[in-house]
Amino acid sequence: MTLYHLAIRIVSLVTFVFGVAITAYAQADTAPGPRVVTEHTRATLMLSAERVRPGDKIWAALKLELDPGWHTYWRNPGDSGLPGSITWTMPNGVSAGDIQWPAPQRIPYGPLVNFGYDDLVILPVQITIADTLSGAQTLTLDATANWLVCAEICVPDEGSFRIALPLDPTTPTKPSADLAQINSALAQSPTPAPWPVAITRQGAEVLVNAGPGLRVAPTAQLTFFPYDSGLIDNAALQTTKISADQFTITMAATESPLDLPAQTGGLIVVADGQQNTAYSFSASAPAMPASATTPANMPATDVGLWLAVVLAFAGGLILNLMPCVLPVLAMKAFAFAAHGDEDSGARQRDGVAYTLGVMVTFGLLAAVLIGLRSAGSEIGWGFQLQSPAFVAVIAYVLLALGLNLSGVFGIGGGIMGAGESLTQRGGVTGAFFTGALAVIVATPCTAPFMGAAVGYALTQPPLVTLLVFESLAFGLAAPFLLLSLSPRVARVLPRPGAWMSRLKEILAFPMYASAAWMVWVLAQQVGPEGLAAALAGLIFLGFAAWLAGQAQRSGKVGLSAAFAVLSLIAVGTLITSVANAPPAYSIAPSGGAATEVYSPDRVNQLRAEGRTVFVNFTAAWCITCLMNERVALSTAEVKQALIDEKVVYLKADWTNRDAEIARTLASFGRSGVPLYVVYRKGSAEPQVLPQLLTPGLVLAALKGQ
Repeated sequence: MTLYHLAIRIVSLVTFVFGVAITAYAQADTAPGPRVVTEHTRATLMLSAERVRPGDKIWAALKLELDPGWHTYWRNPGDSGLPGSITWTMPNGVSAGDIQWPAPQRIPYGPLVNFGYDDLVILPVQITIADTLSGAQTLTLDATANWLVCAEICVPDEGSFRIALPLDPTTPTKPSADLAQINSALAQSPTPAPWPVAITRQGAEVLVNAGPGLRVAPTAQLTFFPYDSGLIDNAALQTTKISADQFTITMAATESPLDLPAQTGGLIVVADGQQNTAYSFSASAPAMPASATTPANMPATDVGLWLAVVLAFAGGLILNLMPCVLPVLAMKAFAFAAHGDEDSGARQRDGVAYTLGVMVTFGLLAAVLIGLRSAGSEIGWGFQLQSPAFVAVIAYVLLALGLNLSGVFGIGGGIMGAGESLTQRGGVTGAFFTGALAVIVATPCTAPFMGAAVGYALTQPPLVTLLVFESLAFGLAAPFLLLSLSPRVARVLPRPGAWMSRLKEILAFPMYASAAWMVWVLAQQVGPEGLAAALAGLIFLGFAAWLAGQAQRSGKVGLSAAFAVLSLIAVGTLITSVANAPPAYSIAPSGGAATEVYSPDRVNQLRAEGRTVFVNFTAAWCITCLMNERVALSTAEVKQALIDEKVVYLKADWTNRDAEIARTLASFGRSGVPLYVVYRKGSAEPQVLPQLLTPGLVLAALKGQ
């Protein structure tokens, strides 16, 4: 979505809130269809059927027709380029599989070789219709596709597609006119290799060995296309040796000094005369040496259950001191002071409810983490903050809490109520959700001891994972729980009075600061369109809060409350714009020193050259990371040491989800950031620095002291 179209949408929402119909905007916005034409591509979304039944499996296919001389890219683009992607939005009961990539061709460009397609490519995707669907209806399939086309220059292309697919359980499936094209593309898709394939590395070469049991003509030409980038020198010559029932493809490896990843694979294209046949395979290979990935003094499996529980509890205690949690804890302290010394029972109920809120939310967070990791997602601590929509929602919640504390409107009951007793039943509910909020805003922080404990937990069975997370939760909740249960607390707490109203107003400003921080994080994740949508949402939210306050003070729900609801609907609409916004290209800020983008290949290359490497695993939403940047990494002494010691500073930015960074974190027994690793020249073991840095710690590591 462009800034122009986003502006139209925001203006339309404003007029809707004030009672003006938005139908003119809806009509002006051209609805997507099955075909998109860009400057260099004609893109068409095709289906293999024009009518389906419940339980059917059909094929969708993105057909890209390119201008002469232009090309697009395979799943591994080679030395440059980007693979295409398709994001689906479908009704319940309809699901889409992965792109079935056809075999690519080698595309030389100067000293580089890319893998991709020219002229025409069809990318099939299997669509499954659940057998639980019933009744005649029309299924609407929406897809957003992105692809890169290149010639002398490269142009990112995108398109939004929509196809209506009738569903009728009473009539047979009806093939479409595009079925023949899709079947032709599927017939040319790679097939699983019918013979064993192994891939090994021997010094500076990678060998793909196939057989026994195959039949390949001695004159056939064989080409290997790896799934993993950085595995081979793409431009180097591939030589083949074919015997009676097996063959070997030999090619130059990259300059990496390490062995192959534990699981890899690719395509073998056999060209025999005019016929090309592609075979896909997945093969195990020797894993990288432990000394190159996980430091010997910190393997995740050496922590042990009870030590992990103790470390998690200690980490939870320290989380109470982290800046990201302080605004919420200030609210909790206000609630305790409000109870005074004459209602210890209410204070105790409040403390228990807060503890339950913390532990229930941590349990839900652990359950989601377990489920997503079981499904194969490479995620860790703070994963939800890698979702721009979630970050926007947290910014809105913090702004709403600040407006409530400033007296703009009342939430009702609890520590945030306006004009209601804090000792009423609503206080327990407020305390519970304050505990939940404390957990949510704590996720950008990683306290000391937490890294090893959470990293261990995420490698264990679900019950062990849950136990460690609940220990972390209990550590976070323990200080306030003990204060609430102690009768001596009343003797040190000030008596409730007029000062509480002023304190409540003061506490609003940490909330505003936290909301501003979340917006800053969002600016690192999405481009201008997404940020504009989020800021518009803040305006609508403020308007809704003001209207709600007017209705509450007047005692008349009426028109103000109705408009407040409409404003909140507008906020929800804008959140979807944030979720679908293009990502930002520049993300986590540098601490002031010159940095390079992290990749395992770059680390391997620098170590092979005998260089010292400092790797900073960070994220824009990680406040511990940002604090370390300011306190240690951006100091003049550290920047000068990087120059004097000829250290290469690599930054691994995890602001948005990155499976490769997640795997590297896991190899160090960590599930979140920050993580600081120093690879000193001449040393086989990397050094892992503490999660809280000082200039002295960094200087000692860089100088090998």
